[in-house]
Amino acid sequence: MLQSKTQSKPQPKPQSTPFHSGERAVQERMGVREQIEPFARRVVRPFMPEEHRTFYSSLPFVALAARDETGRPWATLLAGEHGFITTPDARTLKLAAGLAPGDALEAGLEPGADVGLLGIEFSTRRRNRVNGRVAPRGAGSLTVSVDQSFGNCPQYIHPREWIAAPRHRQPSAGRYDRLTTAATEWIEQADTFFIASGHREAGEEAFFGMDASHRGGEPGFVKVLDDRTLVFPDYAGNNHFNTIGNLVMDPSVGLLFVDFEQGSLLQLSGTATIDWSSDAVAEIPGARRLVQVSVERVVLLRDALPIRWKQGGDALRSLRVVEKRRESADVTSFVLEARDGGELPDFEPGQHLPLEVALPGQSQRVLRSYSLSSAPNGSSYRLSIKREPEGVVSRFLHDETEPGDFLSARVPAGDFVLRPGARPVVLISAGVGLTPMLSMLEALSANHEQRPVWFLHGVRDGLQHPLAEEVKAATALTDRIRAHVSYSQPRSDDVAGRDYDHEGRVDGELIAGLLPTLDADFYLCGPVAFMGEVAEDLVERGVPEAQIHSESFGPRG
Repeated sequence: MLQSKTQSKPQPKPQSTPFHSGERAVQERMGVREQIEPFARRVVRPFMPEEHRTFYSSLPFVALAARDETGRPWATLLAGEHGFITTPDARTLKLAAGLAPGDALEAGLEPGADVGLLGIEFSTRRRNRVNGRVAPRGAGSLTVSVDQSFGNCPQYIHPREWIAAPRHRQPSAGRYDRLTTAATEWIEQADTFFIASGHREAGEEAFFGMDASHRGGEPGFVKVLDDRTLVFPDYAGNNHFNTIGNLVMDPSVGLLFVDFEQGSLLQLSGTATIDWSSDAVAEIPGARRLVQVSVERVVLLRDALPIRWKQGGDALRSLRVVEKRRESADVTSFVLEARDGGELPDFEPGQHLPLEVALPGQSQRVLRSYSLSSAPNGSSYRLSIKREPEGVVSRFLHDETEPGDFLSARVPAGDFVLRPGARPVVLISAGVGLTPMLSMLEALSANHEQRPVWFLHGVRDGLQHPLAEEVKAATALTDRIRAHVSYSQPRSDDVAGRDYDHEGRVDGELIAGLLPTLDADFYLCGPVAFMGEVAEDLVERGVPEAQIHSESFGPRG
């Protein structure tokens, strides 16, 4: 057993929650309050980390949520030339672009106004949110003082590639009090929209303000019931419930639909009603609730943007299931190869594979992303998937999918990957969170770098311990790698020293006792409560937050 070394002085824990009362109430209702709070305290920051600043500076557009001069919420897009977004410091974001003439928010972005920003990169499915206030600005630009910054999970994002398209016509605007026939057709063909919501009460807490968020699904996932009413499903996400929590406190809402080929915007503002559990919710695969919007104002902006988007950079590819293997009581691996036997797009260890699954009896495909659980080899992908009792896709894959079947997938994506550097690498996981860690471990064991590696995994018992032999095989290849497995409730036939090394949980005390130094890069994946507790403990023991990296997926049913 490695002995722990003297650690640096503990840092204080953050004291305030990043969530307002509406968000907390929904988290309580959904049974995730205790799990999400410690994790969110670490990832929701009052500043933009360097990686977020770099991300925004690379974007050609950003979604924006704010209120107009009457207090009505709207969503819009701001777009400009490459580099139009800059971050002079970690608390300031500047956008060198203005709104299109006639935009619903044209008169609403005054200094001090709440604003929510969503940076999203369709091609990589990466997205990041910033909430703050409008700062004094110059002509043709917008400056935001940051209150909160955090990443979002990449679910339900449809891949698109953007291209510059200088305006050939002057933008035009139309205003209505109901949906026109053309607007209805636009909405019912959409696979993406943006949503603006907000909540503010007495005080100056960072969690008050506006949120800009994204919703995606198959074309037709938004239904228009009549010329003043539409409804859409709300799927599983990151369990922050920022939008739903806002709507619980303030049902006013703004929606934005984008014509990606023409650069036009359809802005809606109205009032939302949440359907938590009716029969209509159960009829939609993967839906956790429905949101109905009574439309009160409509703004149509034609030729509003200087960029366009096109499909094709990440087309669906048919993959054949060549092997299905039970790994534990609730985890099964699926090995996939190209239908034509050709090479597959490469990926970085830690990334995920987006699947679009056609469920029996359903006309629409359901999008899910699962971590790749083996190192890249050019010829196959492996997914090790936990069967979730309420997960429509995981249950279908476990129960119905067999070797010889085909699955539709896009290219691997995600930014939970190994960072270059000289510090030791510590891979920490719980449950099925070991899947991206095993991919990283296999890659680290096969390459020629000299960084020490520790693989720490926690699980309940041997029945719940998938891929154990593969971990042993990877660690046996080099003495640079050490593995340690903890069982929280070992069974009578689980043998200490053979099946596991320690009875208990993986926590900061165990980690500090095992490692010779905490000057390392830590990668965390598992339940959000587990990641939050471990991350907080590491920070208390002096590990800089910049050296703690975590997977940010939401539920993967």
